[in-house]
Amino acid sequence: MAEGTVESWERQSGESVQAFEAFAVYRDLGPARSLTKAARELGKSRALLGRWSRQFAWVMRAAAYDREQDRLFLAEQAQARRDIARRHAKLAQAVQSKAVARLQTLDPRELSPSELLRYIQVAAEIERRAVGEAPAAGAVEDRDQGADVASLSDEERRGRMDQLRRELERRLSEGAQ
Repeated sequence: MAEGTVESWERQSGESVQAFEAFAVYRDLGPARSLTKAARELGKSRALLGRWSRQFAWVMRAAAYDREQDRLFLAEQAQARRDIARRHAKLAQAVQSKAVARLQTLDPRELSPSELLRYIQVAAEIERRAVGEAPAAGAVEDRDQGADVASLSDEERRGRMDQLRRELERRLSEGAQ
């Protein structure tokens, strides 16, 4: 907005202090505003407020004010979502870092398949949400096989977990180099 430009919901050129104060009361009544309600609140006649309203375009000005308030609210919501996403991304990184550090101190063969699977699920879900992706479906999907891990037998699940453990060990050893 150019310097010196007056917003429509601010006091207008030629508008008396009393007329602007009456407009402010009208404007601040919100979507259910009416001249009758404003007149009652101010203890002034509805006819006087009607004249001021026509002369200074109160309906249009109040609508512009409402739009600006909505715009500001949406901007605040968008900023809050960005802040949350940043915090969640940092949290996901911290969880992953802690999990990797803890996993590096463990003998991967000592982890149960369900423990390893849970570490992976939680870290991946936090990271997924932090970047704005929808939550994963209820079951962990084996993307290589296209199979639902929950539908595997215990022996198939152990085999897949051994495969995941080996992959994790390989990646950890590559990261340590």
